[in-house]
Amino acid sequence: MIFKEEKHWHSDSYRGTVAQLVSVFYLIDFLTILITFADCKRKQPRTTTRELLLHRKLHNMITYIKGLITFKNPTFVVIEAGGIGYHINISLHTYAQIEKAEQVRLLTHVQIKEDAHTLFGFADEAERSLFRLLISVSGVGPATAQIALSGLSPDELRGAIIGEDVNTFNRIKGIGPKTAKRIILDLKDKVLKDGGDMPVLASPQDNTLREEALSALVALGFARPQVQKVLNRILREPDHGATPELLIKQALRELSA
Repeated sequence: MIFKEEKHWHSDSYRGTVAQLVSVFYLIDFLTILITFADCKRKQPRTTTRELLLHRKLHNMITYIKGLITFKNPTFVVIEAGGIGYHINISLHTYAQIEKAEQVRLLTHVQIKEDAHTLFGFADEAERSLFRLLISVSGVGPATAQIALSGLSPDELRGAIIGEDVNTFNRIKGIGPKTAKRIILDLKDKVLKDGGDMPVLASPQDNTLREEALSALVALGFARPQVQKVLNRILREPDHGATPELLIKQALRELSA
């Protein structure tokens, strides 16, 4: 009798354990479904965040490419560097400066899309900075920015932004009145902060002088906006230094005053 009672007790205990296990399995399945659903809801934002971080890293990964030009036209060049041919989109502004060159060093910007990674090249930092400012404006893509820098020099673009010249932007393919106003609104303060004042519409020789002097003075520890402001003022004078050395000396006198 005692044995039967123990057997009956063990049978009830076994059935209870099985029921608990089944409940646990159902709970696990339910939680798995919830987690999967939540993951699906979060998947797109998390992917977007990862892509943004990747884009930022890649934008700075290739800062310039130096090598032999194997093909060149007004819209793009192919530069061979380290046994690899890089297809690099350029503006007419850059093309004019490298038209007769065989070996070049182009500053670059990497544009990342789901279906393509595109390289854009620039002869100087002023053009690349403006390109990046332009594509930061809603409605302005890389192709439109490249067209803008083909129709206008960096100094002319800066002048149009600072002077709020909507008509100049309206002449650029792909930029309408609304986008032109948005460019001016979004970029005027940034351009003023970067350059200090109205740009100088200078000759190619003066642009080269400015770039060399700017690089040297920034390397000496002077703030870039301050240096640009001083160089712009000096280059407005008809008797400014005709060599980088003289221009640097004149700028040093003003910066150290």
